[in-house]
Amino acid sequence: MEERPHSKDTASEQARRRFPGLPSQIAYARRFVARQLAASPELTTATLLTSELATNAITHSASGMATGKFEVCVHLAPGWARVEVRDLGNVEEAPQPQHRGPYDTDEHGRGLDLVEALSSKWGTEPRGDGMGRRVWFELVWDCDGDPVAADPD
Repeated sequence: MEERPHSKDTASEQARRRFPGLPSQIAYARRFVARQLAASPELTTATLLTSELATNAITHSASGMATGKFEVCVHLAPGWARVEVRDLGNVEEAPQPQHRGPYDTDEHGRGLDLVEALSSKWGTEPRGDGMGRRVWFELVWDCDGDPVAADPD
């Protein structure tokens, strides 16, 4: 189920861009988000989390195949941003993104832990077009530019 704060009601899609499903494109996805959130105090967090979700899209979905693509969408409202990474899903049935509980010595597997720890909210849902899924995070900050803690669920 998709949860959105009240500010989402007044937000619109600020920008959307499609990228080839190549590792080299993750830097371009970060720059794209950075341009959209240039005035946000959460710029660094947004680019880090975008990098994690874009990496997951090309690593764990058909977006990373030869002709694969992924899409990044940014929504903005005062004191709030939502970034979505839309992938093509898996060739077979698309599993839900999940924490894997990495061991201390593992070099991979911490991306969603970062997303959960640093975002106000995050989630995943099927894309509206039936082609894959979108994984999103939201960042909230107050008028002074300070991050707002996530609501306990």
